[in-house]
Amino acid sequence: MLRRWLPLLLLLLIAGCGGQNPETRLETYTTRLARPLDVEITAPARSPLPALPRAEALQIPTTRSALDGMDFLRLRGCALQATVARRNSTLGRIAPPSQRLLLELSFLHEAPPCIDKLRDDGEDELATVLEVAQKQKKSQLPALIFNATLGTREFRDFWRGGEHLGNYPEQTSSLVVTALEYVVESSRRWLGGDYTADASEFELALSDISRGDGGELLQALGRQEAWLAVANEAIDERLKAGELCRAGLEPKAAPILRTVVQKYFVGEVQPWSAALNQRYHALLDPMETLEGQLASVRPQAYRQWQQQRTALLEASRSAPALHVRRLQALLGPCYAEFQRN
Repeated sequence: MLRRWLPLLLLLLIAGCGGQNPETRLETYTTRLARPLDVEITAPARSPLPALPRAEALQIPTTRSALDGMDFLRLRGCALQATVARRNSTLGRIAPPSQRLLLELSFLHEAPPCIDKLRDDGEDELATVLEVAQKQKKSQLPALIFNATLGTREFRDFWRGGEHLGNYPEQTSSLVVTALEYVVESSRRWLGGDYTADASEFELALSDISRGDGGELLQALGRQEAWLAVANEAIDERLKAGELCRAGLEPKAAPILRTVVQKYFVGEVQPWSAALNQRYHALLDPMETLEGQLASVRPQAYRQWQQQRTALLEASRSAPALHVRRLQALLGPCYAEFQRN
């Protein structure tokens, strides 16, 4: 029966959403659904979003190398000389995670030709120091990338929700999606051995991500689940007396319910749900790809928060389908009439 219901819902997604904001549409639908059921409802409480720990608590410690404090003049003739000088400067030592990553990428990119030159010049001892540092930095690269991406204030800001849904997600930007995809592709290249990086593009991507709407998405999906849970409770309360419709008998409430479901759920709530699902994939697909790339180094605090986020998203995204099943249980034989209409 569910398979027969869902195509009708999908076909009606083209219906307009009206001028109401999402929260109002959810409240209107739930209230109108409860009236013919003769059930009292209460607006759902607002639950806090799972909060990503502060960036300082997520930073992964990295080991210092023999290059710290090295006299960069010893690398005369190597492009690496300037990178080591910047890294060992006062500003380099207090560089934020993004700048630290870019410095280490420059080292990894410039070290091989410098090592070869030092070998050719008979500077075997110094070449060996660089080789050891190179190996160490390669092993720490996933942690450095995490520190400069998922573990930053910019990503924490991305997951911070607002006070109200407004008309979300009608006016969201594609910039954050492009930025996430850029970071994902950059991370893939770096982990694959291509250490080239555009510093300005990387910093710009982080800035765009900080203005993203991950928190608003979580908030919207959470409110959808909360209101539909209230609607389900109203249905379950009515079902204590049995199915609304029985074979050969349709109560007066049945056509009212069909009108409410078609106009307010299928016509207004479902199109918004579809838009949320589209935004979910636009944001979460690249985010989860990046998290997968850095799975081996994600700290426990991040993994715990990620599990909470995943549980919220899975429950929220399944809420419309769960509500459809409750409607089917309520309407019973009246479903055939609904399908004809």
